[in-house]
Amino acid sequence: MEGGSLHILMLPWFAFGHLLPFLELAKSLARKSHRISFLSTPRNVARLPAIPPPLTPFINFIEIPLPQIEHLPENVEATIDLPSADLRPYLSKAFDTLEETLSDLIQNKQIASLDCILFDYAAHWVPNIAVKFGVPCAFFSIFNASFLSFFGPPSALMGGAGAWKKAEELTLLPTWIPFPSTIVFRSFEARQLFNGAVPDASGVSEFYRAGKSIQGCQIVLIRSCKELEPECLQLLGHLYEKPIVPVGLLPPSIEEGQHAALDWLDKQGQGSTVYVAFGSEVKLSATEVMEIAVGLELSGLHFVWALRVGSVPAGLVESIKEHGRGLLCMDWVPQIHILAHPSIGGLLSHAGWSSVVEGLAFGLAMVLLPMVFDQGLIARKMVEKGFGVEVPRKEDGSFTGDEIAQSLSPNSHPLKGCLIPFHRNHRRRLLHYYTDVLAASPLNTITLSGLATRYTIVAFVPSPPSTVLGRDKCL
Repeated sequence: MEGGSLHILMLPWFAFGHLLPFLELAKSLARKSHRISFLSTPRNVARLPAIPPPLTPFINFIEIPLPQIEHLPENVEATIDLPSADLRPYLSKAFDTLEETLSDLIQNKQIASLDCILFDYAAHWVPNIAVKFGVPCAFFSIFNASFLSFFGPPSALMGGAGAWKKAEELTLLPTWIPFPSTIVFRSFEARQLFNGAVPDASGVSEFYRAGKSIQGCQIVLIRSCKELEPECLQLLGHLYEKPIVPVGLLPPSIEEGQHAALDWLDKQGQGSTVYVAFGSEVKLSATEVMEIAVGLELSGLHFVWALRVGSVPAGLVESIKEHGRGLLCMDWVPQIHILAHPSIGGLLSHAGWSSVVEGLAFGLAMVLLPMVFDQGLIARKMVEKGFGVEVPRKEDGSFTGDEIAQSLSPNSHPLKGCLIPFHRNHRRRLLHYYTDVLAASPLNTITLSGLATRYTIVAFVPSPPSTVLGRDKCL
């Protein structure tokens, strides 16, 4: 291919917390004239954001219908469609049918001249296909380096050497982490997470999928950067014994748009409002919703709360309208537009990695209430870095409105008295400085195949100048 252009097949897991980062990476690659074949289901592709017109010639969506699987409801093509998290293994089982489909597509040259397969943790069978057709493969982790390093080498994830035997072990710092860290799971999180180590109805465990994917690939790409996780990225190179490429945080771009929430925010003071959102897949209980509502009321702050319709207890809408300081949105909201609005000064979220990246992108004070999987470790990482505070929890994981309110207090943040910890422009400059992973540079290039030298992905991540890191006066 002329000019070192690559043809890369992307296969993300069927969750929008995975699909969207893969799409952002696809756009980054397309900006460097690499061609992307993006494989997913028709419904998932239809729900993805539009590709900017200059990039459409480089990104081709390949739509593969899912077969009917027993116990999997009709029209379920992503985790957001599942009526219950208990049905997730059946979506994994349907996803695994793509192994044969993908093999046939390559065999029949419907996907031709591939230079690399870039795949997600769930597609643990991709390395076998890559070997069969002589195509290099790279594992792209949407999880950050702190989370990955906590779980150690692939053998530990797959139940071999280093594997944890009981949930309590997840509350302790693993022996392979050689530096001080507060990033461990709480007891209630460990009990919940330990279920992921047990084979489910798909035939393998979630952790086995990740371990097998890491073990079988040639290169590991991670949605992170050296400035944020230098020690963990270096440690992963030793644990995995293969190249580790931080591709940057991949913040989403802001497109034109308008929404009632933006009109409401136009009437609020600068940095006076908290945006509250817990992602598309976290299902809050009625008790949790009410405690968050109490906390927002006690805080005295203005807020915009994106809440799924099924989560709204009786009387909540009326109560928020009565007090007049908040806006409750129960349909789709333009989250990036809201976070970019000058009246937003803080973010109360579930500590999903995408939400945290967005909070960093817009220089927001972050109050973190982790709910599942990697979110507890992400929250502790942000606290350790001084980028946010975590809501205190009881031993069983419950919390109160008082604890929400205290965490929302400006005095709880590392920069006391400020709702906005960094000047927005400086934070955005910092973020974009180290997220253009494919910038033309002769330094630190790593070949996709590990052997070939013709086609390379550039993993050059320079250190930002000290002036960019400086904290400004609070607004």
